[in-house]
Amino acid sequence: MIALGRGLRRLLDGLYLAGGMIAALALVSILAIIVAQMIARWTGLIFPGAASYAGYAMASASFFAFAHALNRGAHIRVSLLLSALGRHRRWLEIWCFGIGSALTWYLSYYAIKAVYWSRKLNDISQGQDATPLWIPQMAMAAGAVLLAIAMTDHLVRVLVLGSSGIVADTVEQSHGE
Repeated sequence: MIALGRGLRRLLDGLYLAGGMIAALALVSILAIIVAQMIARWTGLIFPGAASYAGYAMASASFFAFAHALNRGAHIRVSLLLSALGRHRRWLEIWCFGIGSALTWYLSYYAIKAVYWSRKLNDISQGQDATPLWIPQMAMAAGAVLLAIAMTDHLVRVLVLGSSGIVADTVEQSHGE
């Protein structure tokens, strides 16, 4: 049972890390799109849909980074309030992760539904690029599901282990020691 738990922990941490890596690649692609657009402008060429592609990459970066940031303690958390609650901290974390899990699964359901309907209706962007919208929407849906998994993971950790396992960021660590 313990080996199964360790394997699942490695799998989940790997998923969160992969989300962070995909987010980093999306940020690099934004840079590449901007540079390509600058070069196109200097040479008198046209790069249709550059702004749309940069926007799609930004949405991908945001949604894929959410779970990684949560797992690393980079999201804004009310650490002072949690610390002040002492032994009652667990109940606030259960409530927060419970609400967060419910909301992220709700978001995930509708994000997946949007991808399905965009694909079924052959919905395309209104820009010159005419990109099928289900392609960039898929990144948002995958990132939302990853965040929902992370929220549920931390909820289960609080319920079973008594701690969410989120390590405070380096600023909090340096002040807490």
